[in-house]
Amino acid sequence: MAVATPPPVIRDLPELRLTQRSAKPEGTIVTVRGIDIGGTGVIVMAGPCAVESASQLMTTARAVKAGGAHVLRGGAFKPRTSPYSFQGLRHEGLRLLAAARDETGLPIVTEVIDPRHLEMVAAYADILQVGSRNMQNLPLLEEVGRSGLPVLLKRGMSATIEEYLNAAEYVMSYGNPNVILCERGIRTFEPSTRNTLDLNAVPMLHHRSHLPVIVDPSHGTGHAWMVPRLAAAAVAAGADGLLVEVHHDPGSALSDGVHAMLPADFAAMTAQIAAVSLAIGRTLASAPDTAAAVHRGSE
Repeated sequence: MAVATPPPVIRDLPELRLTQRSAKPEGTIVTVRGIDIGGTGVIVMAGPCAVESASQLMTTARAVKAGGAHVLRGGAFKPRTSPYSFQGLRHEGLRLLAAARDETGLPIVTEVIDPRHLEMVAAYADILQVGSRNMQNLPLLEEVGRSGLPVLLKRGMSATIEEYLNAAEYVMSYGNPNVILCERGIRTFEPSTRNTLDLNAVPMLHHRSHLPVIVDPSHGTGHAWMVPRLAAAAVAAGADGLLVEVHHDPGSALSDGVHAMLPADFAAMTAQIAAVSLAIGRTLASAPDTAAAVHRGSE
């Protein structure tokens, strides 16, 4: 892979030139296989934290499709706090995600954790996720910027809004305008939840930037029972979408089962999200058509 060419050094200009709201006052819409992220419709990305097996992924993928999801999420590469925890199926996980997309028509978002893996992940993914741990991994930001693929950029667990927008600026400065911001909770003094879900960030990011903003209430709370309420609050605060974890059997999950929703609870949540969306003058986006999505993927 060619060495990334850094953007030119420009003096006496605002630090945030590409991400700031004034650069595109009408807002950015990132379109992924016919799904608009950042438009009037609220979208939902859902699926397991980690791809564990073909049966686990397909069962959950069918369930989230039936429950109203627009995008399938699933980790093939899993950065974990402990080196002894499940690290993902890697290439096999990517292959299984692609098979799930073929069956359900749902675009897939999956994490890339290392620039050395980018070519492999990009061959399968519709959206490249840059996780919280890698928000300031500058070589990775450069490479996903050069890829041109849509990028779901998660806020670092201790990052300020300024630092977060500068990370997005890195991606865009390497030629990629297709950035989706994701608030996933920040680390505070409060131990009762996994993180503190900073819903202040949603209107602040929309005020300061033209990029679409989605919210991850699963990592933001760490408790499956809290996810529907925080998801509704996120949409009411103006989020353009949600990223939630769903598992057909959370008790057997190899990663983050404690905050994974059951499929029935997920379906009930999307119905609630549809009602909240209407209340604030938006709608829940239409689900992708399976046949059309598969056809586009083969072009």
